[in-house]
Amino acid sequence: MAEKPNILFVLADQLSSTMMSCAGNPYVSTPAMDSIAASGVRFERAYCTNPVCAASRFSLMTGLMPSALGMLSDRASHIAAIPDSIKRGTLGRLMSQAGYDAAYGGKVGLPKMSAEDAGFRTMCHDGRDQLAESCAEFIRKERREPFFLFASFINPHDICYMAIRDFMETEEERRIVGDGSSVECRTLDAALKRPNGVDDTTFFAEFCPPLPPNFEPQQGEPEAIRLMIEQRPFRLKAREHWSEKRWREHRWAYARLTEMVDRQISRLLTALDESGQAERTLVIFTSDHGDMDSAHRLEHKSTLYEETCRVPLIVRPPGGTNGRTDSIHVVSNGLDLMPTLCEWAGVSPPPGLGGRSLRGIVEEGSTHSWRAALPVECVIGRAIVTDRFKYCLYDIGTNQEHVHDRQSDQGEQENAANKPVHRHTLENLRALFREAFGSTKRNAADVVKAAAYA
Repeated sequence: MAEKPNILFVLADQLSSTMMSCAGNPYVSTPAMDSIAASGVRFERAYCTNPVCAASRFSLMTGLMPSALGMLSDRASHIAAIPDSIKRGTLGRLMSQAGYDAAYGGKVGLPKMSAEDAGFRTMCHDGRDQLAESCAEFIRKERREPFFLFASFINPHDICYMAIRDFMETEEERRIVGDGSSVECRTLDAALKRPNGVDDTTFFAEFCPPLPPNFEPQQGEPEAIRLMIEQRPFRLKAREHWSEKRWREHRWAYARLTEMVDRQISRLLTALDESGQAERTLVIFTSDHGDMDSAHRLEHKSTLYEETCRVPLIVRPPGGTNGRTDSIHVVSNGLDLMPTLCEWAGVSPPPGLGGRSLRGIVEEGSTHSWRAALPVECVIGRAIVTDRFKYCLYDIGTNQEHVHDRQSDQGEQENAANKPVHRHTLENLRALFREAFGSTKRNAADVVKAAAYA
């Protein structure tokens, strides 16, 4: 029987799929992430199950859609407890059963569940430099059994504080920001800092990222988007009152926060190389969700737009492979990583999961067949993603049905649902949606209530 590989699972928080230099972004430098991709497979079309922290992390830990728990957003107050039947199939418990030293460090963010509940022993609660150092020490430790290390970094999540701080008016928003001396606010201020000696004109001409091509709101934008951001007033005020320069500063800070976490990840990879264990370690890098990053004049998360629900996913197998990008398979980190990790660990995944192992794609380049459509949920609607199209059905407001044709509209700037050329495609997409979610509509009152936590 082949020796079980060590497994290093690295999770960033709020990192979009395009926020890596290996993904072609010229405004950010991510040598650590790039080095994983250089000897691994970067999945160009990877999605989270729901683009908010707790819901997405629940999927990563269980292989289930958040709706299996009744989750629409980060709000979990309506959930009494996680059923034991789900806890028994959590990632840490499965890896421990497979003989791994399963450790967790950093942000947890799970609904009604601790890292210990999920089968891990916690080695560090910090999600920043202390986590990087603790992980490096863990990797260098001599042990008889293989390790499974889940390293959960907090950034670039600190970008959330920028709009909240600019427009805070509610008691909750003031509580989040506090007096501005928190580590989150100090880290954001460091990310907003401009290069020394560079004046305003030079900064915007030569350093600061430009606005994206899809900066303006989508034509025929679903009313649900506005209804959602009205539940978090700072989001609406950023959309309506931030200048173009302020939006560009947001992009600048987001890139710098991404580089901060890349440096922290580099310390793990250096420890792995120095320990002599890199060749027998499976490395996974991904994120719980993305950030709008000024697309459609939005920041934050929780939409069905590509910026928030498409995530980085890189799998470097033990011994490495010829670095390549897979742009064919539509995959889900929340659904597919559970069976992938179980296959490498030599343990059976829980029955009834909707994901598929990525090992064959990583090692062989393709599989004989793949899914026709991938489900994605968010607080205001649900979607299915196919090789070419994304079909969205929103639960509230007007313009509830939306089709994105990625072949002709990379930035999701228009709704193709009513184009005559897509009439038959629309019927097929509706059928795939019903197959994925059934015909039951979600309760609009529940959706509006949950949007306050998105």
